[in-house]
Amino acid sequence: MKLKYLPLIIAGALGAMSATAQASGYRFGSQSISAQGTADANAAEANDASTIFYNPAGMSRLEGTQFTGGATVVIPHSTFTDKGSSRFNVPKVGFVGGPSYGTAAKDYAPNAVVAPSLYASKKINDQWSVGAGLFVPYGAKLDYGNTWSGRYALTSIKLESVALNPSVSFKLDKHHSFGFGVTAEFMKADLEQAVDVPTSVRFLGKFAPAGSTAFLTNIAKTQGMAAMLAARTALEGVGAGRNGNGDGHASMDGKDWGFGFNVGYLFQLDEGTRFGLAYRSSISHKLKGSTIWDFSNASNNAAVNKFLSDSSLKVNSGSLVELRTPETLSANVFHQIDSKWAAMADVTWTRNSRLKNLDIQFPPTTEGAERIRQEWKNTVRVSVGGNYQYNDKVMLRGGFAYDQAPTRSPELTHPALPDSDRYQFSLGANWKLSANSSIDLAYSYLHFKEANINYSNACSPIMRDCTGNGETTVGTYKTRLQLLGVAYNQQF
Repeated sequence: MKLKYLPLIIAGALGAMSATAQASGYRFGSQSISAQGTADANAAEANDASTIFYNPAGMSRLEGTQFTGGATVVIPHSTFTDKGSSRFNVPKVGFVGGPSYGTAAKDYAPNAVVAPSLYASKKINDQWSVGAGLFVPYGAKLDYGNTWSGRYALTSIKLESVALNPSVSFKLDKHHSFGFGVTAEFMKADLEQAVDVPTSVRFLGKFAPAGSTAFLTNIAKTQGMAAMLAARTALEGVGAGRNGNGDGHASMDGKDWGFGFNVGYLFQLDEGTRFGLAYRSSISHKLKGSTIWDFSNASNNAAVNKFLSDSSLKVNSGSLVELRTPETLSANVFHQIDSKWAAMADVTWTRNSRLKNLDIQFPPTTEGAERIRQEWKNTVRVSVGGNYQYNDKVMLRGGFAYDQAPTRSPELTHPALPDSDRYQFSLGANWKLSANSSIDLAYSYLHFKEANINYSNACSPIMRDCTGNGETTVGTYKTRLQLLGVAYNQQF
């Protein structure tokens, strides 16, 4: 018997779950409260230091020294309906793993998550400006629990990241401005997953009895018949385990620094009309950490647990996943209609197709890697928005966006990313406290289409050249999000 673990989603450490982020894929979508108020349609407006993220060329429009600091609170609500998740099956040889059993994991998303952002810019002279941004590009926190029906694919994941983005802009003349920035990105991921011991024990008992027979014979010789009978009862209990009883457990972590860049161009047709282009590069990561295996709770018999651990041939080891985050290309426009109204729009293309099959490795062992069939597609996000100057102190904002999901089909959708196309509705406001300070507020509601999942792991618990539980996770996700943002702006 060889019990194997599917340390899946560190490969999915490209960013946040759809349950904890507003952008498609793993990206965390809110990097600015003023932008959130327009559903991220205002990149060409360039009205505060957060332009460093959206288009660094926009710093050429900012006077003096400016600071923006804010936070976005994400309040998710997501439910999962199981529609037949099952264990490893080998119909050709008469072995049927059967249903995985378990709960529906209705409360797997956190009550709320918070992501901060900080930006500062300084105008050096009429041509040059410098600045820096600190923000959260990706982030996830999901906890399905150890008894849900898809636990062999995932029980929990936590992804944390932070990026530092120093930037510079150059204003060629009154029409053309350029920007450039470098990005240092830190990423850390932790995940946990159940190990399907019951299926392995059942397979062992039916097709490879020598292992358990030798184990029970040795118990009888060394500890007596009573101990042997207790061990056999414990093994049978593991083989019939339900709702997490008899499972092993595995956890994995990894972290890494990666580096990239971003560029921007801003064309100002006149005082009230601007067009922008921006590109943010991909970043390569080698997430390195450790994998820990635990069979201590598979049964209430310590000798059986040791036997299961030894039989699995699994040893604690390192973990390694090599990946590249997707790059983005954006085009945007801003137009001041009159003294009260302004309109804006943005189209962002994301090269998610970099994520095809992902391999999770376990150095320095010869353990077979886990191959994740992801095969994402490139996506487009379209947003439109507007500003209304209510009076000298208050500006109102609003916006709408449609964002595609990178997942191709239910067969290529995993519990780590129950993603789907979504619609975003946003409202915001800027309230001037003084001539040099203001507060931004924003509220967004995101409605996701139903996400269907029918993901089968091609690697079983008894295979030796790859790692996996051989499970199939089938069901439907329903998700909606609310986002609340607040930021303080100061000019010196």
